[in-house]
Amino acid sequence: AEKITFQYHIVPIFRAKCGNCHSAGEAKGGLVLESFGATMQGGASGAVVEAGDVDASRLYDLVSHKEQPAMPPKEPKLPDEMLATIRKWIEGGALDNKDSVVKVKKKASLALSTTAVSTDKPEGPPAMPESLSTEPLVQSKRGNAVTALAASPWAPLAAVSGHKQVLLYNLTDFSLAGILPFPEGTVHVLRFSRNGALLLAAGGRGGQSGRVVVYDVTTGSRVFEIGTETEVILGADLSPDQSQIALGGPRKMVRVYSTADGELQFEMKKHTDWITAVEFSPDGVLLATGDRGNGLVVWEANTGREFYVLNGHATGITSVNWRVDSNVLASASEDTTIRLWEMTNGTQVKAWGAHGAGAASVAFLRDGRLVSTGRDRVTKIWDQNGAQQLALAALPDLGLRTAFSETQGLVLAGDWTGTVKVFDVKDGRDVATLVTNPAGIAVRLEEAKKLSTAAETAAAQTAAQVAALQKQVTDKVEAAKAAQKAFADAETAIPVLAAAITKAEQELPQKVEVAKVAESALAAATALVEKSKGEVQAAQTAGDANALATKMKALEVAERDAAVAKKGVEAATAERGTLEKRIADSKTQHKANTDALPALKAAAEKAVA
Repeated sequence: AEKITFQYHIVPIFRAKCGNCHSAGEAKGGLVLESFGATMQGGASGAVVEAGDVDASRLYDLVSHKEQPAMPPKEPKLPDEMLATIRKWIEGGALDNKDSVVKVKKKASLALSTTAVSTDKPEGPPAMPESLSTEPLVQSKRGNAVTALAASPWAPLAAVSGHKQVLLYNLTDFSLAGILPFPEGTVHVLRFSRNGALLLAAGGRGGQSGRVVVYDVTTGSRVFEIGTETEVILGADLSPDQSQIALGGPRKMVRVYSTADGELQFEMKKHTDWITAVEFSPDGVLLATGDRGNGLVVWEANTGREFYVLNGHATGITSVNWRVDSNVLASASEDTTIRLWEMTNGTQVKAWGAHGAGAASVAFLRDGRLVSTGRDRVTKIWDQNGAQQLALAALPDLGLRTAFSETQGLVLAGDWTGTVKVFDVKDGRDVATLVTNPAGIAVRLEEAKKLSTAAETAAAQTAAQVAALQKQVTDKVEAAKAAQKAFADAETAIPVLAAAITKAEQELPQKVEVAKVAESALAAATALVEKSKGEVQAAQTAGDANALATKMKALEVAERDAAVAKKGVEAATAERGTLEKRIADSKTQHKANTDALPALKAAAEKAVA
């Protein structure tokens, strides 16, 4: 069969029937049909030709007048033979020329399994990366701006945008848990699925392409891809039941795809400027989208029909986020404000100036409080009435994104320099810093070795300091014990000494009396000796031998008694002297103890303290 090609069969038709409206000089709807590349790129509403699928090719519906606006405008539809040629061209694979090869239409890489809508924690352990590579795919000297940031709803895990990659951080120790490749370009959106098992990343290259990729958090594998956008994607989300993916960007159009087959379900064209924020409500009923102007729209998620247009912001919407009950939507804007909208009537219930020069990101906590950051570099915690509860330390540069880890109670805030600060929500402490440009594994290992060596040195120094402190403590304890004993001994000795002094003083008169008696006895014995000596001399003079013998014997007795009396005096005198000395010594010790007692008490108390 003859190949139907763009260059040979389609160009003549388009020149004759479409050139006035869809040339390079007059590209209505952004659609140019002069070249194959421009035709396949499509217009402002996206691609108009799906190779191999006529039913999905909007161009055919327009030229066959099945859809409005009919083409060519205000003219009959194309002749049947022209329509047949266009139809065969599309069915044959929309070939450029005779050498072109038919390309099979690419659907979504894998269909996602749907899940029940729930805001409760799923059963089983939360999903965490297992054995993922932590070697950066792209390395740079400087970090990239934090264009996307997310925290798992049920696990201690954060996702941070990097250079053509997504960085996963474990929030228990702030280590790198894995790196997911995103060669499609810059990551502008990161969102965990409601059960935390999947991670959606969206972005691309400005003016060239956009893509949404869904990863399995545990294995890091790509489980779903959607969107062949011709512009970068700036906003995207996965519905709570995982059946839909919504996306938007510079094309000013919200597109909703089915995850079952990758088919486009709806295109919503309400926005008049770049779409910057997209998020499904937690119950999956509504979809909120915001744009770079001040457009903020809520849609029915299952039909794509407009639900509310929320008017109030003066300039661009930077972020939207739903309260967990789906009844309130928060929006942040470059007009510096955060606004809360209720979904019963679509009215604004709160509005407050949050960040000078512009609010960049806002997110609800499960308890209803909000966290936000902005161009003033300060990340803040608010109650639902807009009262500021906490202002965290300023970021190095303009705040761009913020997220909250419910499991760890941590606030994450990223800025223009690529710094992600982590704060404790209880007291605002800065607990960690994450980076968007981690070093390679080899460099990190070398740094770890250096840190380990430094830690070992510090540990040795600390051990020595501890030993010295322990010795000081031991010495202090021993000194305290000695001081306490000295005080106790002195305190105990005082009454003992006082009693001894009293007893000795009571014994002293007796000793004095004994000494006096002994001295009297000695005096009497001495006198008797002298008398006996005189009688002996008289007997000698008289020559009376018998009397002399008697007197000599009496003298011996007297001298013996005198010697005994002398010893008695010496003993009594010694005992009295000993007692008097003991009294004097006891009084001296008693006085010393009494005088020293206050100082000893103070020393003991100080030693114990």
